[in-house]
Amino acid sequence: MTKIVANTPDNTAVRTALWRALHVQIDEPPHVIEDVVGARLAQDDDGWRERKDMIPAHSRGKRATMVARARLTEDLVTQSVSRGVGQYVILGAGLDTYAQRHPDAGATMTIFEIDQPETQAWKRTRLIELGYDIPEWLVLVPVDFEANDNWWDRLQAAGFDSAHPAVVSWLGVTMYLTEQATTATLARMAGLPRGSTVVLTFFLPTEDLAPEDVPIRRASREGSRRAGTPFIGFYTPDQMITLAQEAGFSAVEHVSATDLADRYFSGRPDGLRPYSGEEVLIATV
Repeated sequence: MTKIVANTPDNTAVRTALWRALHVQIDEPPHVIEDVVGARLAQDDDGWRERKDMIPAHSRGKRATMVARARLTEDLVTQSVSRGVGQYVILGAGLDTYAQRHPDAGATMTIFEIDQPETQAWKRTRLIELGYDIPEWLVLVPVDFEANDNWWDRLQAAGFDSAHPAVVSWLGVTMYLTEQATTATLARMAGLPRGSTVVLTFFLPTEDLAPEDVPIRRASREGSRRAGTPFIGFYTPDQMITLAQEAGFSAVEHVSATDLADRYFSGRPDGLRPYSGEEVLIATV
């Protein structure tokens, strides 16, 4: 088994990073996103390709979803920066590598990565080991969610300017939260200054999945249950739109898996396209 640094992030963060790298290694170009840095963070050698969850045929839809949601988010960051937005918040950052893949980003923005203290400490050490600087414009914000730490207070204490707009990424989280927790987080984000944008993902109920994707959902749901992080939050697009509108966002856009396929996978000869179980909401203040 590949050696992994002690106190590595949870398996979901590692798997997501490895799927992004797998996309570059085995899928035909053009690549939706090119990210091999996350794999370097997670693993010291190429043994990760032997993991069962990396089997190319079985991971097609999920890895397509991971790269599509990352690409959509980064496109929104680019658009926000062009409008003068200078803050990018990654809530539940895991092994996100935007800062490492865009070393000049500090000229136009400050990036705040929020995650558990252990994950933050591990990532900081690992980046240094790999030769990556942690510049002043990349701020790692440790938040102990399990102890009900207030992420908003921690973010402001780390230098976030709540008087200026931001783009906020909240990917792969709502399925682990109660509706109450999701609603509270949306309300906090809706209080950002005008011009702020939030991009988040949510899980559809199983009955709304494409039939071929139901076994994938069942397997991932069981795996998450065994890992002690069960899926508990499922929403139809209308339900998620309503939550965002009631939280106070002025505009809400639902981006379906089909929309992502049309936007980033159209005309691919390999037929790669996102899994139908996870969709995106873009909410604007």
